[in-house]
Amino acid sequence: MADIDLNHQRFWQLADDHLQRPGVERGTMMGSECLRVGGDFYAMIDRRNGQLLVKLPAERVLAAIEAGRGNAFKPARHVFKEWLAVPDYDRDHWTRWLDEAHLFVASQ
Repeated sequence: MADIDLNHQRFWQLADDHLQRPGVERGTMMGSECLRVGGDFYAMIDRRNGQLLVKLPAERVLAAIEAGRGNAFKPARHVFKEWLAVPDYDRDHWTRWLDEAHLFVASQ
């Protein structure tokens, strides 16, 4: 299992760049701190297991899961179709996922 506290720290280190972007701010989603843009949530750390959670188009989430790059996010067995759970920390991958999620949500 991922080190939840360490992944939380890693997330906020990467989030510093996002917090400098127009409209991006910290928020709270399901009891956890998250990033949001224009009031909409787009990224956070799953407090249960330390996975990165990013909001993307449902088709992109499915493609990432099929390619083995992430898992469905399903708290309490309910699948959130536009959320991808990224299990392993990799700075470059997390940066790209955060950027992609920001772009997706900011463009809606």
